[in-house]
Formats: sequence, structure tokens, C-alpha cells
Amino acid sequence: MTTASLHPTTSLHIPSPPLLPHRRPIPPPLHSFVSRSAPIPSLAAARRPEKTVKCKGFGELERGLVEEEDKEEEEEERGRVKEERFVKWFRAAWPYFRAHRDGTFVVIVSGEIVDSVYLGAILKDISLLHGLGIRFVIVPGTHVQIDKLLTERGSSPKYVGSYRITDEDSLKAATEASGRIHVMIEAKLSPGPSLCNIRRHGDNSRWHDVGVSVASGNFLGAKRRGVVKGIDFGATGEVKKVDVKRIRERLDAGSIVLLSNLGHSSSGEVLNCNTYEVATACALALGAEKLICIIDGPILDELGRLIRFLTLHDADKLIRERAKQSEIAANYVEAVDEEDCKSQELGLFNGAGLSMMNGRSSATFQNGLGFDNGNGLWYGDQGFAIGGQERVSRQNGYLSELAAAAFVCRGGVQRVHLLDGTIEGVMLLELFQRDGVGTMVASDVYEGTRTAREVDLPGIKQLLHPMEESGILIRRSNEELLEAIDSFTVMEREGQIIACAALFPFFEEKCGEIAAIAVSPECRGQGLGDKLLDYLEKKASSLGLDMLFLLTTRTADWFVRRGFSNCSIDRIPDGRRKKINLSRKSKYYMKMLSPDRSGITIRR
Repeated sequence: MTTASLHPTTSLHIPSPPLLPHRRPIPPPLHSFVSRSAPIPSLAAARRPEKTVKCKGFGELERGLVEEEDKEEEEEERGRVKEERFVKWFRAAWPYFRAHRDGTFVVIVSGEIVDSVYLGAILKDISLLHGLGIRFVIVPGTHVQIDKLLTERGSSPKYVGSYRITDEDSLKAATEASGRIHVMIEAKLSPGPSLCNIRRHGDNSRWHDVGVSVASGNFLGAKRRGVVKGIDFGATGEVKKVDVKRIRERLDAGSIVLLSNLGHSSSGEVLNCNTYEVATACALALGAEKLICIIDGPILDELGRLIRFLTLHDADKLIRERAKQSEIAANYVEAVDEEDCKSQELGLFNGAGLSMMNGRSSATFQNGLGFDNGNGLWYGDQGFAIGGQERVSRQNGYLSELAAAAFVCRGGVQRVHLLDGTIEGVMLLELFQRDGVGTMVASDVYEGTRTAREVDLPGIKQLLHPMEESGILIRRSNEELLEAIDSFTVMEREGQIIACAALFPFFEEKCGEIAAIAVSPECRGQGLGDKLLDYLEKKASSLGLDMLFLLTTRTADWFVRRGFSNCSIDRIPDGRRKKINLSRKSKYYMKMLSPDRSGITIRR
């Protein structure tokens, strides 16, 4: 049988730097009421202003009338197709509306995008998504504007590694840039939706309210970076605390929170912090569902193809491979224990935040103290400005963003999306489609999922036994299970089999049977059944199968919600049909598999 793996070998391509409403029913075509012997102009023609024209013969006039009617029919057909596509898309997006509602998303907008023509469209989409119930914290990058201001004033930007040296001139430029950006973002979020297309639904005073309420404040506590290896970083700060309570109050009140990279020390100083350090700390402290990094280009592999998906293990591997090419990557490697990452991939522990493996803690952020280097040292000399040195992000293949994504995933944020902000509607395309258009780094996809082995037989039997007793599943002997063991997939956590399912392929008919999905009682309600089914669908696609089918007596509703539809026994392959116990009166369900472009692969 096949062996499942979720860690394709991927390498990172380093691209070259860029050069800087409701309509009334349309009446039937007029010719349906008129005899060919007495042609009259069509309704559309009758509405056109009169023109002085030469007289035309009967045949020419008739041809013109027919052509006009054909054009009207074509326009009607195009309208119907457009409406059908809209309805189809809206229904397809419905699960995402529900999944994302009330979720907290921290969004980094890179300095390059903030300083570009693309910012307005991105903020418009954030406003739209906010209206759908998503809670946003926006952290805008400022380094491009700071560098411009310094250059205009005859000063040169100074960086050492991941941090800017913030002297008096740099601090003035940082505060000015932050103020300008905040005012600009607030202004772009203020307009509500266009009213011209919705007036027909009635008058409503709410339409004239300000588009989105934006909240900002002294939510960020920081401390001076100080003197490191003989270099005085001046007013450069490191994140110490995120005011989670007050940010949540603003989010609960329906506001978008705009978080500055300017922190405030306990002595009242203003400190210039790294944008990515601020965003990663905020996402970890809030326990955000997603961290979204909007950058100025895609993340590509060595062949120039978009990398759509990276597991935490894959992202960690890429960063370690480039540790010698980037100080940011080197800082990540120093901060993050490789063995800890491998253990997490194998499912030896499930959780977030501070993890302990072999007595050593993994680097993390502890609100109120700052970034920990894994040994209880709360100092910045370990380079925890993950994603720092933003000014060279594109040249180093977006290692900054990848390191930030991996670090945040390790801390407990399940999904990080790295999106090319130059794509129109990139957030909508990423969040409301299965495959998206960006790069997703995920910490929990198919956690501990693998092909079953003979030693898993007792665990599988333990899961199947209650369902066999209740009649949901047919009984299988030990011999039958051992014979089919390669067709089973299991999920393992801390050495225990917590879920299982089977895929039996029929290669000649290009279809496969889903069977024996079972989840341990103490783990139900955690979405493990969905993960297993999704895993098996991708496995079936990798095997070249076009359709899945199943037999069920009592779980039809669960499968219907996941895209299966009732079918006749004729859709079942002959080889399987002959073995069906008709006395069970099982129902038959099938699902066609659509092409999978998610980037999540199953190695056969």
C-alpha cells in the first residue's frame, strides 16, 4: 500500500529586487408576438433616439432586426451566467463566513505596501471582512517612511542586524512616520460601503455612520535594548508587554485596533520597536487565530512556483538551511530547538506557548516579560526581533516573514498566511477559497497522522469496538484488519491512537471507498474526523482517484455536510458491489474530487 508523508522537500527562491440590483423581468423578444410578414422594430431599437437614415429594403431590415434580437439574447445569457457564478461563489464561501466569524486576525502590513498604491484596496477589504465579524489588529510597517524622512533631512538610516539604531533624529522620524501612517489608515477605513447600489433596499440611518471605528493607544509596553556588544541602540525598544485586556475591550466593542510599533517604557519613554516583533508578540499574547503578513511579493520555490503550504517542520527546515545566509535565520536557529520542532511534528505534545523537551524550554514570548531565549533569560541579545531587518526582506527571500511565521506557529497561532499585497483582493482570495493564493504556514495540519502499522491493531480495535457494538460499523476480525492494515490511517498523540479511518482504492474505476472513521470518545468535538477525511481526500487525489464513495446506515448527515451526496448502488464498483451485505440496507454516498492545489501533498 502507500505511505503517507506531509513534508515535501521545498526550497526557497530568492527573487530579484523590484523596480522601484435587482432588475425588472425582461420581456420576451418582440418577434415572438409579430409575424415575419409585418416586421416592426425591437423594443431596444424603439428606445433609441431617432436618426435620419436611408431607406432599407425588406430583407436588410429583417436581418438588422434579427441581429438586434440576437444581441439582446446574448446579453441576457451573459447576465444569467454572471448571476449563476455569483450564487455559486457565495454559497461556496458560506463555510468560510462561519469559520472566520469572531476570529482574531493580526495583520502585518509591510512598509513597502504601506508606501504603495495597494494599501487602499487592502484596507477596503479589511473593512469588508470586519463587517463579516472578523476582529482585526493591524500593525503597519514604518521603516520605509522613516528611512525616507531621514534621507530628506540629510541623515543615513543605521541598522545593526535585526535592529535599527534609533538616535534622536531617527526617533523624531519614527514618531512622525507613525503619526502620518495612523492618520492615513484611519482615513481610508472611515468611508462606509457605497450607497448607490443598496438604496433600493430601503432607507437606513446606519448607512451614513462612519465606516469603521478605529482604536489605538498605549497598548505596547517596551524596554530599551540598551548597549549590546559595545553598540548603543539608543531609543530602540524591545517588546515587553501587550495590553491584552484593553485591546480585547476595543475588539469586543466592534473596533479595529491599530497597533503602533512605538512602545512606551515604564519610565515614560517612547521607544522604536521592530514591526514584526510587535506583531508576533501581539498574536501570541492575544492567542490570535491567524497572523497575516502582507508583503510586496510571493514566496517562490527554486523553479519560480508559488509555495502554497509549509508545515511548521518544512518552514523550520528552510530557515535552518539558510542560516548562514541571513542573520535573521541564524537568530531563529539559535532561539529555537530543532529537536523540539521534530517532536512537535511527530505529535509528542499538543499545545502552545512554552514547551519543555528533555528539560529544555523552547523560545517563546511571555507577556509582561518579553521574549525568552529558552533558558529563562529575558534579554534581547538572542535576536528575538524575528522578521527584523525588513528593509532587505525581498532580497533575502522573505526569510524575515518565514521566521516570524514559524516562531508564531510554535507559540500557538495555528495559521500564518504570507500574502502578496500587489494582488488585487488578495485577502479575499486567500480566506474564502480552499487553496488560496498565498503561502500558509500551519502548526496543526494532520497532527500525528500516518499510515497504520501492525502494532497499531489493538488501538484501532479499541476505537472500532463501540461502533461495531452499536451497529454503525460491521465487525471485522483481527485477520481482516491485519490484511487491510496498510489501507488504514491513524492519528497518534502521546503514543496513543486517538482516531483512525480507511481508504480502499479501486484503481481501474478511479475511485475509492472511505470506511471505518472512528475517533476516541475523549477526543471528539476537536475536528479530528474532519482532518482524517480531508487527509484521505488528498491521499485519494495523489493516487489518481476521481471519486470517493461510502456505505453508511446511521452517519449520513455527517458526510452530507462534508460534500457527499446520495447515489445508487450502480455507482459502486462491481468488485465491491458483490461483497455488500444487502440485509444491512446501507445507504450509498459519493463525492467527486476536485483538483487539489493547496500545496499539501501526500507522498505515495
